[in-house]
Amino acid sequence: MTILITGVAGFIGSNLAIKLLGLGHKVIGIDNLSYGFRRNLELIISHSNFDFIDEDFRKYDSIKNIEADALVHLASQKIPRYTNALITLSDNSIMLKNAIDKCVKDKIKLIYASTSDVYGKNPNIPYSEESDLTLGPTTVKRWAYALSKIYGEQYIIAHADEYGLEYTITRFFGSYGPHQNLSWWGGPQSLFIASALSKSEIEIHGDGLQTRTFTYIDDTIDGLVKCIIEEKSKNEIFNIANNPNEEITILALGKLIWKLINKDEVPPKFKFIPYASFGKYEDVRRRVPDISKIKSLLNFSPKHSLTDGLKQTIVWQKKVTGS
Repeated sequence: MTILITGVAGFIGSNLAIKLLGLGHKVIGIDNLSYGFRRNLELIISHSNFDFIDEDFRKYDSIKNIEADALVHLASQKIPRYTNALITLSDNSIMLKNAIDKCVKDKIKLIYASTSDVYGKNPNIPYSEESDLTLGPTTVKRWAYALSKIYGEQYIIAHADEYGLEYTITRFFGSYGPHQNLSWWGGPQSLFIASALSKSEIEIHGDGLQTRTFTYIDDTIDGLVKCIIEEKSKNEIFNIANNPNEEITILALGKLIWKLINKDEVPPKFKFIPYASFGKYEDVRRRVPDISKIKSLLNFSPKHSLTDGLKQTIVWQKKVTGS
């Protein structure tokens, strides 16, 4: 297959490209490097089956003449914790329309990266693909990202109904690992690792008792590849996540990372940042996946425990930062 990936120099995009090339597929990747990095493409930039397009996917002309069998749309703005909701909403909407228009015009499959954030504040754990999507008030900009992805899912399904668009929607749960962004954009684990390496305070937002389920990148990519190539993935929505028994509080994550790096030589140091410092903000108290659907339909099974995945991630982050 020839697979077009948006956001190819980003965390998930670069790992996906490496995996697909290893499986013998051709990859065409587009990225304007606003959040991605050329270093993520070092292993494949000269590969005979890889073409890199340094363009802005918000411009349809950037992919208008590309021929592909499938489009994996990963490029996205995230939760506007440090930015503004307008960028998240407008950019995600523009890129979504470009991806759909390309797939409808060329009659190719769209694989859309949604998020576990769409489940919002639903208190009924674990989250299956049929769970209710429960967001907070529109006056809280934190929900702009989830809203943009819910709109994306609905917009894709509407095009399937009207134009026969073939799609698969994936909802990622806390991916981490090599090539992750080292800022907040990459999630708490990258910042926690940096703090533990420098033996400085780990910043915890809120009380740290909110829980998440983190997924090692190799498992995320395994699930994503199945969604690209398996016929049973057609017009389905899948959670791609680690096992639900790996749920952990953010505070416990910080303690685990500190111990993996510093053993018991130095006690961990934490600084708690109140949500009020981000303006009017809401967090999700628990986020736990139900992965029975992707297990049964696509034979997916995560292979990495949180501890093992973090050990590999720490090795990579130390190397890339020279720590």
